[in-house]
Amino acid sequence: MLTPSQVADMLALDVDEVVALVLDGRLRGAKLGSPAVWRIEADSVEDYLDDQAEDARLHALWRESNAASFPELWGRGRRGRE
Repeated sequence: MLTPSQVADMLALDVDEVVALVLDGRLRGAKLGSPAVWRIEADSVEDYLDDQAEDARLHALWRESNAASFPELWGRGRRGRE
């Protein structure tokens, strides 16, 4: 289990952003102890990074597919413009 500060250092985020990710369900964590303090599952940080990498890959593919369709958008190959 990691502290929000440790996770913040790993992800280059603010501690408040890490807690927000837990509250949003994007990281798995819970308040433990007395007084209660946040602890975050180390595996969930790895899962979060994997999800971020997949999102980046999908966005890159989308941008690539849009760039490939530009000739059709700008009229290359349309009748009367060749």
